[in-house]
Amino acid sequence: MALSEHLETKLKKRYEPSSMVSMKYKGNDLAFKTDDEGNAILLFIGKKDSEGHIKGERYARRLKKDDEGKVIKDHWELKGKAT
Repeated sequence: MALSEHLETKLKKRYEPSSMVSMKYKGNDLAFKTDDEGNAILLFIGKKDSEGHIKGERYARRLKKDDEGKVIKDHWELKGKAT
């Protein structure tokens, strides 16, 4: 399952650095980890269980920058099931 453009736009925003952010999106639960700059880098999407863990899919973001800090590669990759 590829991420929708609307979801990717939401994930491109800056959030609190080095934290775990949770939210709802179109009936699914989202949880994502941010790097030290506040970029989402690890995404869990699915349904939360009774313990608060998300069962669904896990995505990792490849965010590559050049020496000047300009983004040259920004891609989300499906890594498998999240349990």
